[in-house]
Amino acid sequence: MRQLQALLAVADTGSVTRAAELLHVVQPAVTRQIHNLEAELGAVLFDRSRAGMRATDIGVQVIERARRALSELDRAREEARSSGAGLYGIVTVGLLASTAALLAVPVVSAVTERHPGVRLRIVTGYGGHLSRWLEAGDVDVALTYNQPPAAALDVRTLLDEDLWAVAPPMEGLLAAEGEDLRDLLQRSLVMPSPPHGIRSLVESSAARIGLALDIAVETNDAVVQRQLVQGGLGWTVLPGIMVAAEAAGGTLNAAPIVNPGIPRRIVLARPTGSRSTSAVRVVADVLEETVLSLISAGKWPSARRVQ
Repeated sequence: MRQLQALLAVADTGSVTRAAELLHVVQPAVTRQIHNLEAELGAVLFDRSRAGMRATDIGVQVIERARRALSELDRAREEARSSGAGLYGIVTVGLLASTAALLAVPVVSAVTERHPGVRLRIVTGYGGHLSRWLEAGDVDVALTYNQPPAAALDVRTLLDEDLWAVAPPMEGLLAAEGEDLRDLLQRSLVMPSPPHGIRSLVESSAARIGLALDIAVETNDAVVQRQLVQGGLGWTVLPGIMVAAEAAGGTLNAAPIVNPGIPRRIVLARPTGSRSTSAVRVVADVLEETVLSLISAGKWPSARRVQ
């Protein structure tokens, strides 16, 4: 345990001195733990230089596994505290970057109020990232999209939402009328790089009507996408929940894509079997309840519950 804690502290700080301060031990103790671990593994984990400690290639792999091992030990410690008097555990929740701003606060608030012994870790990523993290055990429950059925996962479809065309403020799009897909595809676009999920959905929809994308700029940062559009450097495609407030405030112009629309399906996925603890199950239930309540309240633009 001490070796792994020292390993992660050095990896995170890049310095034995700062790692010792973080762990509240003397510097020689950290150096000794790293040397002992390297001797046990028969590998050099860090390159030492005046600039600090930098993980070697094998060091990066060991650090990744050590981080996972300590995370599992933390989780086991919390679960061991569980008793009839309450529910305990650490649950890592994965959210699509496009949904985090809408969901993080109500989900954490509800879990904290109902199950104070459950500690949440919130991570965000694209759909492909979340799928890999679920399969690797780095995430316990995730809200993602177009997740294919898998034997090791319990996947529940929650909603379909239409993607929106996003334009500079002066373009005059009307959310109530929508933006025709053919008209959108005549524009220069700011789009994510493949294999981003939204890029794939737009390309597939364009191919079905015999058109191609005219891409001016590629970026996988949604904030940069919006900034480039605001600067008049192209149009883009994003979920309505990411742009509805800016469109209402006049800093962007946006409307659902129509004729045809481009829907994406949002699902709730969690592991089956022993990885699905009681804490994971209650957090999954809270996440689903939160999503459905936001749809019912009209706070998730262009979203339709899937029965």
